[in-house]
Amino acid sequence: MSAPAMGFVGVDTANSSIMRVFPLWADHLGLPTRRLRGHDVALDAPDDVYRDLVTSIRDDVTHLGALVTTHKIRVFQAARDLFDELDDFSRQCGEISSISKRGGRLIGAAKDPVTAGLALREILAPGWFAGGGGEVVCLGAGGAGTAITTYLAQTGDPPARLTVADVDPDRLTHLQDVHQQARLRPRLFRYVLTRTPREAGELVSTAPPRSLVVNATGLGKDRPGSPVQADVRFPDGSVVWELNYRGALDFLRLARAQQGDRDLAVHDGWRYFVHGWTHAVAEVFDLSLTAETVEDLAALAEAVR
Repeated sequence: MSAPAMGFVGVDTANSSIMRVFPLWADHLGLPTRRLRGHDVALDAPDDVYRDLVTSIRDDVTHLGALVTTHKIRVFQAARDLFDELDDFSRQCGEISSISKRGGRLIGAAKDPVTAGLALREILAPGWFAGGGGEVVCLGAGGAGTAITTYLAQTGDPPARLTVADVDPDRLTHLQDVHQQARLRPRLFRYVLTRTPREAGELVSTAPPRSLVVNATGLGKDRPGSPVQADVRFPDGSVVWELNYRGALDFLRLARAQQGDRDLAVHDGWRYFVHGWTHAVAEVFDLSLTAETVEDLAALAEAVR
């Protein structure tokens, strides 16, 4: 029998910083394992791959649970019937970002709406939109885009308009269904199919000043490239958030090149990564982490970044 481990479902798990961070966290928290078991799944994987993966996690007693990244919506679509319980966010957003076990039951949860909110509260000043903030342009309608847009629409300080762009019409349809089921104001949203980086870049360049621009496409990490063209113009005084923290990071470099001239606040996805993983670890190992403990874990992660 193999040693106990927590799972990690992604595209290129071996190169994630969590492989170096998790053993430090395990020691700090006194977890029953220091091992992460990576499961690399292709972006175009068929349903059987997801069903077999979830079944193996469920039936292997040494597999203590897992964090899911990139494939959150596909795991829900292909394997939701294999779970004994899904949390409210999972059902609302149609995604599963953590897999845990309780008393022989397999539980799926969507933690992104919570972790996206934590990261956004660190990135945006209080009352950003009410105080003259512009709009939101979210490039990517996958799991992260779903969580971010759903969170922003339900805050006490929503933007005047929230534009979501994607190259896949099915993802846009799925996201629109999520927003409708959550009874969010339809006039708040604009869903745009963008076939090329230039089309996506036009949405960014024509956004008003002091907007929030997000790269939630995975481009620059899971796949090479940038969602926008090289001559994109970021709106003045805006907050630019690249959800990736590793990889080529082309989008991040484009934003940083304009940071001084356009008075941009540019952020990568490191804190989103930290919040996502600490919440997943808490879920899998049934822990209650204080804000102080999370910051201790963040400091340990930063030391090996």
